Amino acid sequence: MKRLVAIALVFAVMLAPAGLQSAEKAKAKAKPVKKTVVPGAKAPAFSVINAKGKVVKLKTLTDKGPVLVRLTCGCSGCDKELAYFQELHKAYKGQGLTSVAIFREPDKKVESYVKKKNLKMLYAVDSKGKAWAVWQTKKMPTNFLIAKGGTIIAIADGCDPSGLLAKKLSEKVATLLKTKAVNVQQVVKENAKKNPAPKK
Repeated sequence: MKRLVAIALVFAVMLAPAGLQSAEKAKAKAKPVKKTVVPGAKAPAFSVINAKGKVVKLKTLTDKGPVLVRLTCGCSGCDKELAYFQELHKAYKGQGLTSVAIFREPDKKVESYVKKKNLKMLYAVDSKGKAWAVWQTKKMPTNFLIAKGGTIIAIADGCDPSGLLAKKLSEKVATLLKTKAVNVQQVVKENAKKNPAPKK
């Protein structure tokens, strides 16, 4: 019996690398998914359910003007960066920009976060992360600037609590709207000086 077990183990050890090799070959043969959500391409068909339970289609928004879609959460980095995007929204909403924040957290958490931050832009909750699959990204946050008509102008991903990323997006929005760029990085700094955070 011991001899049979030993022989079986020897065969298992001999066959395991072959099994691994065939799995690796299968992976190599599998075609990578073509990335279609890129600057210059049309934005994907996408809709969200807003806080009032209404379905909002991206196409409806881009028919009116440019749209900034932000896939985000309430982590400390995204939280610090939010102030810049709030200012970006405030600076250009009267000139046609629609800002949409999509949070990857449960409804109740987002609801209290939105109240705490006094969020004025359109927002939705996607706790299962379906939007990340549609927009072909795994990074959080990721921002998509879309021109009127639906063409993707820019994709900016990664967290930047310094505000530089938001400042660059602000410049791109200004170019789209043919208006003067607002330095959202500077605005947030000035606001912080006027209203310093209370010491803990």
